Amino acid sequence: MRSEPRTDLSAAWAAFKESGDPEARESLILSYSPLVKYVAGRLSSSLPQTVDTADLISYGVFGLIDAIEKFDTARGIKFETYAIARIKGAIIDELRAMDWVPRSVRARAREFETAYVCLENKLKRVPDDSEVAAEMGVSTRELRSILARLSYASVISFEEMWAGPERDEHQDPLGTIADERAEDPVDVFESAEIKEILAGAIDRLPEREKTVIALYYYEGLTLKEIGTVLGVTESRVSQLHTKAVLRLRARLHAAQGFVPAT
Repeated sequence: MRSEPRTDLSAAWAAFKESGDPEARESLILSYSPLVKYVAGRLSSSLPQTVDTADLISYGVFGLIDAIEKFDTARGIKFETYAIARIKGAIIDELRAMDWVPRSVRARAREFETAYVCLENKLKRVPDDSEVAAEMGVSTRELRSILARLSYASVISFEEMWAGPERDEHQDPLGTIADERAEDPVDVFESAEIKEILAGAIDRLPEREKTVIALYYYEGLTLKEIGTVLGVTESRVSQLHTKAVLRLRARLHAAQGFVPAT
């Protein structure tokens, strides 16, 4: 009689964690490999066409292996949730290591963040594009061109928003805290604080940007599908996503005290 897949997985986890059984490890990698394809596919939708999805998958496999080796089965959380964060992190780390995003593009992203935070603090509201452009010393048209280049050339996502000088890039402040009873109280407090900051920042986003964030991160729609919902092009959705994440990242970094200086 054939055993159930979940039973097989449980047995594989037990064998791997108890004795490091290489066959069990291989079985786990094969069983969870669809997660890598899923994450790579979602990331590739917002990357230049020159970035091969197959390369993203190969980078993601290392994240999956790392997740399998470090996952604590006693924590009582879903492996899939833990693995997806590790896979995304591995892909983004590899893209960064390749340094394929021009420094000028990264500099423009930092300029946007700094201008946005300065204006929000000064105006006590969300600044519009013309105000951000003026603060950056460019025209509104130039700002839109900058945002277009950022949305095309960068891997700007929630994964990068909380990556500060001493923070683990693979932690997910919007995801489930694994087991708060086993966490350091300071870490638990910081995670809750980050969630509160981001929730407030999302609530202050312009309506269309808020909708893009909700549909992309919480409903799981692709940029193309969101474009259909909003009645705009996929490239326009990509720009809205980039601008929203830059705003959120700027607000989070400001709250944590490490906004890039001008």
